[in-house]
Amino acid sequence: MPKLIDRLSPHMRRYLLVGISVYLFELLVIVMALSAGASNVWAVGISFWSGLVVSFFLQKLVTFGDKRMHHRILVPQLIAVTLLVLFNFAFTLAVTQLLQTLVPAVISRTVALGITTIWNFYLYKTRMFTDGNN
Repeated sequence: MPKLIDRLSPHMRRYLLVGISVYLFELLVIVMALSAGASNVWAVGISFWSGLVVSFFLQKLVTFGDKRMHHRILVPQLIAVTLLVLFNFAFTLAVTQLLQTLVPAVISRTVALGITTIWNFYLYKTRMFTDGNN
């Protein structure tokens, strides 16, 4: 396993570290929402949006080192990420709905997260948080 990690680019290592941290945060939110009486779909929805806010800033600033905050940069990034997030959100809820009688919410969220992680990394690195140096 350590050799596999050594083969990953620094961006990918930071992306995975941030992603795992946000994932654990989201799981905590799911558990808390379920214990407060939320349904699986509501609990996953709440965790998704909570995790998104944390993830956006950590991925932009920490993973990809994109510290550009000028509105000419930030506004298009926010629009692009918002469109991606809306797609990811619909996909996540659809997976949760499809799997809700088969697996717990934590599992359905994990499945959806695994799938969206792949296309998110590619889009973040090549389209959203790049200044030509990433």
